[in-house]
Amino acid sequence: MPAWTYRGLRGGVKTVAWPVDDVDGMTGLPEPIVDGCPDGCDLCASSCPTEAISVVGGLELDQGSCIGCNLCVEACPEGVLILPSKLTRASNDRGGLRRHVNSTEISAELVPSGDRRRLRKSLFVRHIDCGSCSGCESEISALDNPYYNLHRFGVFFTPSPRFADVLLVTGPVTNPMYEPLISTYEAMPEPKYVVATGVCAISGGTNGGGYNAHQGLEGILPVDLWVPGCPPHPIVLIDALLSLVGRGR
Repeated sequence: MPAWTYRGLRGGVKTVAWPVDDVDGMTGLPEPIVDGCPDGCDLCASSCPTEAISVVGGLELDQGSCIGCNLCVEACPEGVLILPSKLTRASNDRGGLRRHVNSTEISAELVPSGDRRRLRKSLFVRHIDCGSCSGCESEISALDNPYYNLHRFGVFFTPSPRFADVLLVTGPVTNPMYEPLISTYEAMPEPKYVVATGVCAISGGTNGGGYNAHQGLEGILPVDLWVPGCPPHPIVLIDALLSLVGRGR
């Protein structure tokens, strides 16, 4: 018996179980949990490198702009902001990522029942990098390894947009990638869905704007699912893709 076969049999199945709500050592993006900001305090907002926090009219944290540096949590003297133990989910509504004390649970379900029946057994994904730093690509590539094993759910990546159900976009959309992005989207058959993956694709993050890049997908393509994170954890990506067919956690 080859040594690698023996080690595999001895070690057992290492693929992560599903569904899973949390991952050891990982937290979600910051969330405001209580009304306790002192008058005039803006320490959290001033510490945020992406201006994801607003204190005008009440504390609001935009997880679609949050890079997870956690400087706001460290700066807050009142413990208003915490790091939840569960990973932050994708949202079918851009506004759902703007979190305040009374925010409802984020929902990612969106596909109508008819389309869900058509897509339930398999989902083909076309990924396009529109100027990412490659952090999101690193997490996306992990989906195909034996630990996360995306294929067990019937979800596959395809090099051709003509076979794709989902367009998975990363990066803030640089000017050179604008036309390839539009062409890829137009080449996809109906029904088709767009997933903004990572902070850059949602709001531009730290790389958007300037003379050569947009501020994410908003206003460029109709986005069906917004996946926060810098970069999003593979578990969050799996949950987002399965939510498109009504099989999220």
